[in-house]
Amino acid sequence: MAKFTCNFISYTLKRTVDITVVIPSVTIPESMNMTGKGPATHVPQAKYPVVYLLHGMGNNHAQWTGYTNVELYAEERQIAIVNLSAENKSYVKVGGDDFFTFVSKELPEFVTSMFPISTKPEDTYIAGLSMGGFGTLVHALNFPERFKAFGAFSAAVALNPAALLGDDPAAAANSKAPDEYSPELLAEKLAAEGKTFPKAYIACGAKDFLYEANQKFRDKLIALGADVTWDEHPDYGHEWRFWNMQVEKFLDWLPRTDVYAAAGKRQV
Repeated sequence: MAKFTCNFISYTLKRTVDITVVIPSVTIPESMNMTGKGPATHVPQAKYPVVYLLHGMGNNHAQWTGYTNVELYAEERQIAIVNLSAENKSYVKVGGDDFFTFVSKELPEFVTSMFPISTKPEDTYIAGLSMGGFGTLVHALNFPERFKAFGAFSAAVALNPAALLGDDPAAAANSKAPDEYSPELLAEKLAAEGKTFPKAYIACGAKDFLYEANQKFRDKLIALGADVTWDEHPDYGHEWRFWNMQVEKFLDWLPRTDVYAAAGKRQV
């Protein structure tokens, strides 16, 4: 796997932003011609499908690849991963920063211009944990035409982005978002407009303080006609061991149609 840590100037945020981009690359078995697929090459067969993978509160672009095996999982499945540092701004416009526009417009523009990453909606996915789960829901439900599917792990469904910048993160995670960033209202609006929901993967540990909120939101999506896959575990709370397990399940669940998915898992 090729892992790029980039720092670039954002025209939306008017400052530099750190991102990590993981791109499938030549493996050792391939370099030694042990796979029976011919000589290795750095020329991709096609542009790669991509998951925009969002971090939680207090994290940055490095946590997903630092605390989970997502780099290995993505290499096996030949899919690109994009992580960014969004501070504690919930991937929306809050606290003087417009991360909503950065994530929805500028970040995809940058990575698809600089890396062999597909721009096709059928190759594009978004997922995240906790605050990143909230951001995932906001973006997937605002722009359902851009994503084939989304994954929300232990999502802070009722997060108030402005309150998260204060001193009580637990209260912020259980307060009310403004209407324009409310996953519940966005889902209702999408259904009322007759638009198709991206396929949804929602997961939460049974010991998580957000468990009931995630169950309620799952039921809401199903009632509105969304195609929802739910997963939980009785022994996990709000923790990385659960998210490491879930991101692999999510990558296996993705409804992919690209040439790399057709080839199956590769040997790493």
